[in-house]
Amino acid sequence: QVQLVESGGGLVQAGGSLRLSCVASGRTLSMYNMGWFRQAPGKEREFVARISASGDSTAYADSVKGRFTGSRDNTKNTVYLQMNSLKPEDTAVYYCAARRNSIGTYNYWGQGTQVTVFS
Repeated sequence: QVQLVESGGGLVQAGGSLRLSCVASGRTLSMYNMGWFRQAPGKEREFVARISASGDSTAYADSVKGRFTGSRDNTKNTVYLQMNSLKPEDTAVYYCAARRNSIGTYNYWGQGTQVTVFS
């Protein structure tokens, strides 16, 4: 089992930045491939970014490419999502997730952190 706790969300003006953190406990984070997802009110949860277990491979949704950067520090059991040039449409609850395999279902999820971007 791995437990995930996100933090760093908040209220920010359009064009601003936030950095989300996801701290893992219960297992060594380096064993897991990590993902970031978000869910806006009335919408389905959507993929945002993924970071390989080693951190040497990342992928992003088209809607955030060039603005968001995922990274990890396995020594701190923490994954990050740096969000720049935020837009009102980025408003959502952001979740981190973990899976042992590089593809397939994410098995572990955090409780989410709210990001609200106002214009």
